[in-house]
Amino acid sequence: MPHSVRKLLIYLSISCTEVIEFAEGDSFEEFQEDRILQLAVEIEFDIISEELNRLERLDADKLAERIPEYRRIIHFRNILAHRYDKVNIAAVWDFV
Repeated sequence: MPHSVRKLLIYLSISCTEVIEFAEGDSFEEFQEDRILQLAVEIEFDIISEELNRLERLDADKLAERIPEYRRIIHFRNILAHRYDKVNIAAVWDFV
């Protein structure tokens, strides 16, 4: 069943909001010490990336116009998911 752009954008928005809410009020040091928070954020980045991949398949030109850095986000998720070398927690925090 094909995904609707609207539905994908809703999921994308929810995941972005959750990343912000999960880390709100935390410092980098707190994030660095909280493995559960790190994993929660990484899962949300995975969801964000998947929604961007699906949106790209539906309308890559419009996606690139509205979110010019979307390929960078997808690439970042691939690093997280496949653990290329060791994930730099500071880089994850920068994305948060």
